[in-house]
Amino acid sequence: MLYSKLSGAAFCSLVSLFLLLPFTSYQHTLPVFPAAEENEYADVSRAGAFLLNRHAVEYVNNYIARNNEDLSKIRSRSQRSFATIETVFKKYKLPGELKYLAVIESELKSTAVSPVGAAGVWQLMPETARLLGLEVTDKNDERKQFGKSTKAAALYLRDLHTEFDDWLLVISAYNCGPGPVYTAIRKSGSRNFWKLQRYLPSESREHVKKFIATHYYFEGKGSETTLTRAENNQRRQAIDSLDAMRRNFTGLFGKREDAIAMH
Repeated sequence: MLYSKLSGAAFCSLVSLFLLLPFTSYQHTLPVFPAAEENEYADVSRAGAFLLNRHAVEYVNNYIARNNEDLSKIRSRSQRSFATIETVFKKYKLPGELKYLAVIESELKSTAVSPVGAAGVWQLMPETARLLGLEVTDKNDERKQFGKSTKAAALYLRDLHTEFDDWLLVISAYNCGPGPVYTAIRKSGSRNFWKLQRYLPSESREHVKKFIATHYYFEGKGSETTLTRAENNQRRQAIDSLDAMRRNFTGLFGKREDAIAMH
């Protein structure tokens, strides 16, 4: 028997080694905000965590420190707005965490109007809003109606995700439109936000990072919406690998117990 040839300490070390191996490919990212010590990167207990990309750590820390007071005020009046958004997004099978996009778009204010003509809590442009089924006239601007504009934003976000299959690219495209995102993909030769970001308009780069920082402020952690598609895939693979390792070791210990019982 394998166990009989190893000391208890040696066997435990071997178990730890096997458990840690599947996650080495994910170590290019930092742990969730705030950054943990380096020796925690491969901690098995963090295998299912949504890790904060190393390119975002400094920005997230600085943004939250700089905007803490304003974010606190938004939090204090966010409960009803977030509840409405979550209900609509659930209907359209969107991650509820996308509600934080409304925070950086308008601070959850339906009356918000930008210098370029975007309006409402989701800061939709007139042409986009009409394509999404909203009425935009001098007498009636449905972009400023919370419920209707949230439904329109959900439709838009769903369509963008169908197109890009990557939440960070979706948030980029929500800000600048799909065209510039495709241009950045072509120029960079990558669909990874952290590799193509320098080819995006500066406002769009900032938009994605503001979203991630705001998400971390409200949640204290990330979600699938703060990761690239590749990072989400790595996370799922890490979880699957851990589950497989656990099943294998459960089987190994089960066989050992059966052998002991026979003696």
